[in-house]
Amino acid sequence: MSNCWDKKNDKIVMEKRLFKMETRMDEVENGLKVVGHASVYNRLSENLGGFKEIIAEGAFDDVLGDDVRALINHDGNLILARTTSGTLQLSTDETGLKYEFTIPETSYGKDLAVSMERGDITQSSFAFTVANDSWETVDGEDVRTITKVARLYDVSPVTYPAYPDANDLVIAQRGLSVYKEKQTREKEESDLISRSLLALKIELKKRK
Repeated sequence: MSNCWDKKNDKIVMEKRLFKMETRMDEVENGLKVVGHASVYNRLSENLGGFKEIIAEGAFDDVLGDDVRALINHDGNLILARTTSGTLQLSTDETGLKYEFTIPETSYGKDLAVSMERGDITQSSFAFTVANDSWETVDGEDVRTITKVARLYDVSPVTYPAYPDANDLVIAQRGLSVYKEKQTREKEESDLISRSLLALKIELKKRK
C-alpha cells in the first residue's frame, strides 16, 4: 500500500501519468465530442526514473463516481467538463479508463478543437492518488503494479508526452525505496541463515 501523504508539505501528493493512446474528436449533434482513454490496463510504462509501472485491470472501479474534471494539460483554469455536472462521462472497458465530453463553447475549448483537428493534440493523461500497489523485479527491472486508485482528480488531453515531474514521483519512488530495503533485509536474513547452517555443519563434522 502506498503512503500518499507528503509530511514535508502536509498534503496529499498527486501523481500524473501520460499514455501514448490516441484521443480523437467526433462530430455530434450538439458540437464536437472528445473520446479517449486516460489510462490503459496491463501495459508496461516507459522508465519513470528507476522503475516501470503497470495499471491493473479494475484499478479504477471504485473511483468512477468521483468528482472528476476534464482539463487541458492538467490546468485547473482550463476546465472542459466535469462528472458532477454531467458533462464528463467516465467508464472502463477492456482497454482501460475511457472518458468522453463535448467541447465547450469557450475560447480555449475552440483552441483545443483546432489543435486536435490538426493532429497537434492526440494523447491523454490523468491525475490520481494510489490506494494499493505492489512491487516486483522482472528481468532485472523494478516494476510497480497499481491495483487500486484511491482518488481520481482529472483526465486531460495533453500537448506532448513527457516524464512526470519530480514531485509527481515522490510517492512512487518512496515505495520503490521501501521495496529495495525489504529486498536487502531478506537477503541479509537469508545470508545469515546460510552462514549459520554452514557453521553448524562444520561443527558437526568436527565432532565426528
